[in-house]
Amino acid sequence: MDAQLRRGLLDVCVLAAIKNEDSYGYKIIKDLKPVLELSESTLYTILKRLEEAKMLEVRSTEFDGRLRKYYHVTPSGVKRIGDFKEEWKELMGVYSFIMEEN
Repeated sequence: MDAQLRRGLLDVCVLAAIKNEDSYGYKIIKDLKPVLELSESTLYTILKRLEEAKMLEVRSTEFDGRLRKYYHVTPSGVKRIGDFKEEWKELMGVYSFIMEEN
């Protein structure tokens, strides 16, 4: 799969995993596991990129004596999910055309 396409898919998958409820790294990986394998290093790179793009906000909370970062999807992140859904409709049309037997 093309690296840029994969990157975009992973970004939207992470946003979708936490759009309804704030979450933290380990839980995000666990929630995404049925759909895709994601290493911690890859996830934290994605989270950092999404935070820098203002699609996520981060807050730290103490849990079992340690600080845990919770991620929250911003309106910009919600918009990105919606944009992706629209883009996907167009891609599915292209896919159908390519797969069409002549």
